Amino acid sequence: MKTIQKVAMTSIAILAFSAVTGCSNMSQRDKNTAVGAGVGAVGGAVLTGGSGLGTAGGAAVGGVIGNQVGR
Repeated sequence: MKTIQKVAMTSIAILAFSAVTGCSNMSQRDKNTAVGAGVGAVGGAVLTGGSGLGTAGGAAVGGVIGNQVGR
């Protein structure tokens, strides 16, 4: 069951990442934020065993880091 949860959380993070990055009128900073959030969500899910809180925390931290890259 844990494997299914990890796959589901990773899939959700990838889908959310794809939906956000699909906007063609995003600035480079917006794209970096979206990429950081997506990578952070996947990392948070993997590190916490698929925990929703870990996924959300990873997305938040990744989004902040992505936003600050290239500033």
